[in-house]
Amino acid sequence: MTFKRIMGRAILLALLVYVLWAGWQVVRFKRYESPIPAPAEASAGPVPTEIEGAYHMHSRFSDGLGTVDRIARAAAGAGLDFIILTDHGKPNFAALDAQGRKEGVLVLAGSEISSNRGHLVALGFDRPDDAFSFSSDAETAAREISDRGGFSVVAHPYSKVRWSWGGNFDYSGLEIIDADSMIKGHIVRSLPYYPLLLIKPTFALLKMIVPPEQALVKWDKLLARGPANGYFSSDAHLFYRAIFPVFHLHVLLERPLDPDFAAARRRIFEALKGGRFYSAVDGAAAARGFRIRLEAGSLRVSAPFSFAHETVIIHDGKVIRRTRENELTLPLTAPGAYRAEVYLRERTPLDPRAPWIISNPVYFERENR
Repeated sequence: MTFKRIMGRAILLALLVYVLWAGWQVVRFKRYESPIPAPAEASAGPVPTEIEGAYHMHSRFSDGLGTVDRIARAAAGAGLDFIILTDHGKPNFAALDAQGRKEGVLVLAGSEISSNRGHLVALGFDRPDDAFSFSSDAETAAREISDRGGFSVVAHPYSKVRWSWGGNFDYSGLEIIDADSMIKGHIVRSLPYYPLLLIKPTFALLKMIVPPEQALVKWDKLLARGPANGYFSSDAHLFYRAIFPVFHLHVLLERPLDPDFAAARRRIFEALKGGRFYSAVDGAAAARGFRIRLEAGSLRVSAPFSFAHETVIIHDGKVIRRTRENELTLPLTAPGAYRAEVYLRERTPLDPRAPWIISNPVYFERENR
């Protein structure tokens, strides 16, 4: 038998093994749903209205491949209530002008700005008549965005265009996971899963998620100095239908959204700026119903899910409690920032070291007891 025939058979065998392996992986994949509703929060006031959306994406108005209408259809297919366009610009006026209700989805827009430190996402600002006046200084950009009623988020700080950290953190938050970086930045690790993007994209994307250890460590250091919110970023330029079911922001509102678009837009951005949301990998399991709050000198965390999960409480960067129970009440004595991470403990494509849910911080001060 010639070497050429041996190699041909070896390649065919390898392809057969891959097809069988991939098929088995896809067949075994299960997205977890929980029949347990969110608990009534009588002691904390009315039960919040929870809406879900996707943050950070690009259309044809910058370097994305989809029209806004196409992106809105993909969001509607994923069951999202809102999306946030972040096309590049200072700001991107075309994206701002495209805001509105489309396909039953609230289409909101900010802008991703190139600065001397990296990329900065501007959100919730009043539309200027002309371009922003700042040149490239990130701190100046953040101040001008704030002066226009908006806030800013550091984009993909440890991938693609990396962020150079300064002495101060003048921004509202940072991205903890970025889907675009995840797909493009770990090619060797993700190589077996790229073909599955065409067959079972949610499974493929979940396998590509790398535990965001560096971003989480940095986040805790920032929280020691003041509030900063954490985001799971879709950063979609294409594959909108694949990405939108995977990463969600769960926004908590005091009441349902107003029918008036401008009022609804304002309330969503106010909630994001105030940290009244949590981020989740909903492609692995439905995360609706998670809650964290301070009440009567205690931290109360509710993770009302019927599948196996583990809740981890972090205080000033240190793990202080782990539980697999659905409810946790933790009396507090030490002031500082408290946040939660929830990990799936079922069979799932999601790396067990990657958080399924991250909460934004709540701050406890001893004198408030």
